[in-house]
Amino acid sequence: MPGVLTEITEIATALGTLRPDLATGLAERPGRLHNVDDLTWQRLVDAFEAGEHRPQFEAAFRNGADFLRADDGLRCRPPRLVEWKGPHRPPGDDVIPADIRIDHVYQVSCKYLSRILQNAGPARLFDRLLAGEERARADWFGVVAPAEYQAFYDAARAELDAGAPDLVGELDLAGSARLPTRVDELVATHRKLLKPELRARRLPEVMQKPWADLCTAVSLGSAQRWTEQLRAPRAALRMLWRLLRIGDAPYFILGIDGTDSLQLRVASAWDWIQEFELRAFTVEARHAGQPEVGWQAVVRHLADDTESEVLGHVEVRWSHGRFQSMPEAKIYLDTPHRETPGYFPLR
Repeated sequence: MPGVLTEITEIATALGTLRPDLATGLAERPGRLHNVDDLTWQRLVDAFEAGEHRPQFEAAFRNGADFLRADDGLRCRPPRLVEWKGPHRPPGDDVIPADIRIDHVYQVSCKYLSRILQNAGPARLFDRLLAGEERARADWFGVVAPAEYQAFYDAARAELDAGAPDLVGELDLAGSARLPTRVDELVATHRKLLKPELRARRLPEVMQKPWADLCTAVSLGSAQRWTEQLRAPRAALRMLWRLLRIGDAPYFILGIDGTDSLQLRVASAWDWIQEFELRAFTVEARHAGQPEVGWQAVVRHLADDTESEVLGHVEVRWSHGRFQSMPEAKIYLDTPHRETPGYFPLR
């Protein structure tokens, strides 16, 4: 289920296209607003009345109202239907990250204070270039850096052996699960044992060098595999489009970037190739306290024959703490949205 801030920013944006002001919009749920159930609507009303998130309500509503008036948007034509996607995420390649759809045509992504483009499995990004939705079951750290991963796990077991020796070893006589000697034998029960012991942000000294070695190896291994898949120019272009969420149809981004409103039209692939040319796409391994891979695209602007850079990075990380679940690849855009080729200010 989406968090309350997500519900506020997305549904209040929708209300901005339907009602003259925020108070009127929340007084009664509009009949033209679909897929918002009673419980969600009541949470929204309660949050507005509590007043804690009033700036987010106002900014989101204003974005919706501006989209209603924009030449690139609805041009002051009241929508007949506004659909909220909510927690539903369709299977398959979801290139357009739409949260709202208006009159079956206008797709809107609500992005508030986030430079995250998407969150993918590492194998899906580095090996399959974001094509398909299937998730690899293998642990990415073990795939690209097995020796360093085992060494880091050995250091963790050594640290735990000093502070919690009852966790280390094989099964005890009663059959209780203890930590195995090999990292590739970890299962959910073992990971649950590790979580409270490795919760601190700063690693114990015995684990710091093995962690640095693991970060370096994972960054290098991920960058190498990614580079191998990007040798063909067409593959590099499709990779950039997938990173920037540029697909077959245009859509809109409404949100906040810092303290400013973010109101953009995102080009379709058809639009993009009429205005831009990809000159280079490169990746590099980085060490930033965790495994990281930077990416850079050099884009030529056909209208004036100038070039610009698009910069981003990928954090390869555990989302719920060390050794918890499988690593993910969190993709960030470091170039401001407004300066990214294919993202046009809303007129």
